[in-house]
Amino acid sequence: MHKTTPSGQLIESSCDFCARVWDPEGQEIMIEGHQGSLLCLKCLSAAFRYIVLEKGGEENRERRCTMCLEDREQPEWQSPVVETARVCLRCVKQAATALEKDPETGWKRPT
Repeated sequence: MHKTTPSGQLIESSCDFCARVWDPEGQEIMIEGHQGSLLCLKCLSAAFRYIVLEKGGEENRERRCTMCLEDREQPEWQSPVVETARVCLRCVKQAATALEKDPETGWKRPT
């Protein structure tokens, strides 16, 4: 989520799933979805663990994924902090694949 001034200047960015504020000076990486949605690596790891490893997650019930804004018929991880935030299996796998290809992120799939 990006907070901006009325003129459009960026004030703050935070994870749509846990509300953690992004520190541009720090090493924190976030994945950006459509229309500026953001997913931090801690939430990505939690979603991957739950959907992929534990085979959890309810199938989409006419709700959009916060990241891709699509209604997909596949499991989703719902944020325990922000009730309306959810990420679909496709977005989780896509983010995991992209992050693993970039050695600078240091992110590994949970096991």
